[in-house]
Amino acid sequence: MPENFTPRHVLLTRGAGFLALWLVLMGPALKDLPVGIVAAAAAAWTSAFLWPARGGLSFSGMLRFLVRFLPQSVAAGVDVARRAFAPVPPLQPGFVTYQTALPAGMARQACCAVMSLQPGKLPVAAEADGTLHIHCLDLREPVAEQLAADEAAFCETLQDGGRNG
Repeated sequence: MPENFTPRHVLLTRGAGFLALWLVLMGPALKDLPVGIVAAAAAAWTSAFLWPARGGLSFSGMLRFLVRFLPQSVAAGVDVARRAFAPVPPLQPGFVTYQTALPAGMARQACCAVMSLQPGKLPVAAEADGTLHIHCLDLREPVAEQLAADEAAFCETLQDGGRNG
């Protein structure tokens, strides 16, 4: 079997997941279902190229990640709002470099996308050697340590720990 081959059951599972997402977003209207089925099939087909079949997710890792991510995101959002409404915002913006252990590829890109959802930190560049350039609102914060903890939590969501990119 070729390395980039995606088994039919993987495509069907992904298609069902994309259709479920469509139904959640658009609602279960029968008139929209044909478009949802086509969109889910296109998404599943595209995912075969973007995410190899060997790249699975850990359900328990995802749950642990969400339990960590959601409260952290709310706390960071409150912190950014507090700073924004302060008469003299307590900011020391700048860039931090962080060396990721994730190989180049989709896992690293997904991790950067998740990092960008956290208020106050924004990955702006990634180099081939794994160096990430992160813009942050306050250089006095332990940003590198927070990024390391975020990356470790993200890697737990991947069945292979992110070793295959």
